Amino acid sequence: GLILIEGGTFAMGRTEQEISYNWDNIPRRVTVSSFYMDETEITNNEYRQFTEYVRDSIVKKTLGGEHIMQDADGKEFLNWKTRINIKDPAVMEAISELYYPEEERIFGRKEIDVRKLIYHSEWIDFVAAANKSNRDKSRATFVIKEDVPIYPDTLTFLSDFSYSMNDPMVEKYFWHPAYDEYPVVGVSWKQARSFTVWRTKMLENFKHEEGEANMNQFRLPTESEFEYASRGGRVGTDYGWGGPYVRNSKGCLVANFKPGRGSYGEDGGMQTVNVTSYFPNDFGLYNMSGNVAEWTSAAFDEAGYNYYGDLNPNFEYNALPDDPPVMKRKVI
Repeated sequence: GLILIEGGTFAMGRTEQEISYNWDNIPRRVTVSSFYMDETEITNNEYRQFTEYVRDSIVKKTLGGEHIMQDADGKEFLNWKTRINIKDPAVMEAISELYYPEEERIFGRKEIDVRKLIYHSEWIDFVAAANKSNRDKSRATFVIKEDVPIYPDTLTFLSDFSYSMNDPMVEKYFWHPAYDEYPVVGVSWKQARSFTVWRTKMLENFKHEEGEANMNQFRLPTESEFEYASRGGRVGTDYGWGGPYVRNSKGCLVANFKPGRGSYGEDGGMQTVNVTSYFPNDFGLYNMSGNVAEWTSAAFDEAGYNYYGDLNPNFEYNALPDDPPVMKRKVI
């Protein structure tokens, strides 16, 4: 599902009048190297594979026995060839601590407590490591280890739309098969990055078994990459499909957004839509405008655009837990 976006030069920044006159995104010509990007937004089905992997990993670790193996160095790893009969009373008893407590159950139904779906990810902070003042420090200084709760916020349809009847979306959207090919929502920046770490690990494990060399790691796109990809190779246009109009020659709306006051369904979607809806842009990427907001790796600071270079521009800051919220903002 990845598409090669051939590198090039473009004018990064706003292309229309900025009503607020903040002047925090002044257009400048930059060059972006070639990179790969997903053809569509990450779907519920794709992200659910991640949550189910974490769930099954925790279950296997809890059960132990045949579900755990050791390599020649004595390092333990999960045995994915063994199956788990989740309805076996002995298994249910062994993993009882993973279920919601009695007072949180509905009609006594046993369900996995999604708050316990925590993924351990590890990565290197290259930005900090590249700082010349840190060159003499141990590598351990730059190895970041995080335990991230990875279940998406399914309440976002209510919390983002006050006084709205979106309860069915809360109850069904993430797990029901009808929404398999819809974009996952309610995912935090750390969850999105953890997904890329897991995805990389899965591919590397497969490559190792096949005796092949590893590829580049999956990651969030930089702001400049996302803007370059969303423009689809077009210059000076308001939208990725050209512009300045939001309808095609037949009068059909060409993206999922709110066309007018109180009008949500005119573009073909009341809320989110299937990730392959509408025509792709000239790079073959779908929904680069509209549908849902998407994370980039870039940190946001009003003065950040003044720091940008003109080759693969990027501004990243890995905030510490005690940093104020203003230092934890990211570009969407």
